[in-house]
Amino acid sequence: MNYYLVIPAHNEEEFIALTLESLVSQTLLPKKVVIVNDNSTDKTAEIVQAFAKENPFISLVEKKSSAIHLPGSKVIQAFQTGFETLDDDYDVIVKLDADLIFPTNYFETITKHFQSDERIGMVGGFCYIEKNGEWVLENLTDKDHIRGALKAYRKETFKQIGGLRPQMGWDTVDELLCKFYNWKVVTDASLKVKHLKPTGANYNKTARYKQGEAFYTLGYGFWITAIASAKLAMMKKKPFLFLDYIKGFLKAKSEKKPLLVNEEQAKFIRQYRLKKMKEKLF
Repeated sequence: MNYYLVIPAHNEEEFIALTLESLVSQTLLPKKVVIVNDNSTDKTAEIVQAFAKENPFISLVEKKSSAIHLPGSKVIQAFQTGFETLDDDYDVIVKLDADLIFPTNYFETITKHFQSDERIGMVGGFCYIEKNGEWVLENLTDKDHIRGALKAYRKETFKQIGGLRPQMGWDTVDELLCKFYNWKVVTDASLKVKHLKPTGANYNKTARYKQGEAFYTLGYGFWITAIASAKLAMMKKKPFLFLDYIKGFLKAKSEKKPLLVNEEQAKFIRQYRLKKMKEKLF
């Protein structure tokens, strides 16, 4: 199975060499790796070019965009820029962050999962962050969710869900649409990936409202949003974020923001979310 990687990168000189080192050390090498240098002002491009010299499957693409960090939209626009430079000769397409260290068997294991069942549409390991000198699970999501930092899609699945949406919520709607189209999403707890820069370390106030907006555009409705917001705020140990999320939801609702999904998909998503919530309660 051929797999292609696309890595959006903005000012990642501190970590990107570690990421690339772990990719060129894989037991099953990628066929192509595209790093999208998204308006970096540091040495990101030079580091990538040094790796590209030694490893012909690595290439660098330059993208100019604003320096403002908006979760979701900027990173997926950069992903799209990289994806458009690739041909169609892949079986698996992967979107990665530029601050990860992978175990050497990561992609060989991912590929084996895809080969084991043709209905598996997405596969991923788990992110670990360093706390007091130890690597601990980055506990922001359920165990059956693949983190946005390391998404791997079967080609047919990727095409059926319509690729990735350039706005916050992209890394939830992809999995929900997988379920809608009857693909399986697999997480492998044996694959421990080091996440060097914890999620959301540099989001601003605007970004905090974006989470509530994302819940709205996923078609959640108010009550599912309220429960999801409370849970996320608690997981982040910042209870006041709950209010920001609700404000964001109500603002998106009053502005009639377009949904990421159609009505049939939104209905499925609400039913699926409620079913998952009930399972946890009982």
